[in-house]
Amino acid sequence: MNETMVCVVGNVATRPVYRETVSGPSARFRIAVTARYWDREKNSWADGHTNFFTVWANRQLATNAAASLSVGEPVIVQGRLKVRTETREGQPGWMSADIDAVSVGHDLARGTTAFRRTPRPESNHSEPAWETDPAPSPPVDGAATDGAADAHIGEAAGQLRPEVTMVP
Repeated sequence: MNETMVCVVGNVATRPVYRETVSGPSARFRIAVTARYWDREKNSWADGHTNFFTVWANRQLATNAAASLSVGEPVIVQGRLKVRTETREGQPGWMSADIDAVSVGHDLARGTTAFRRTPRPESNHSEPAWETDPAPSPPVDGAATDGAADAHIGEAAGQLRPEVTMVP
């Protein structure tokens, strides 16, 4: 687990390219990360060097990134950094930096966004029926019980399940 995890803040530089592969959905886009610094001579902020990273997203993250991101939008990307050296057009020594994304989101320090939860796929397993009274448990340390305490526990368990409402 000695992977280099990075968090980069920048702007989407290319339109996300979405592909359905044998192993599931995949998407890639480029992010531009420009350093900013205070120029004392000009008494203003100035742009420094711009780094470009290719961001790779897989599975549901790929689907959501492709549907949510546009060129120029401010984003934050967290993931594993992979630096590669390759030969291009006969020239050795080309380096590229890729990020295998774990998380991608809009940078809310620079704007607003509206979150919409994606529906979960139907699953084959069923959730326990918390609302029904559980079977009475055996008495602890020989103590007698009439099952009323067990029914009360079942009611409390049903009350502990929070209801979450997302506001668009």
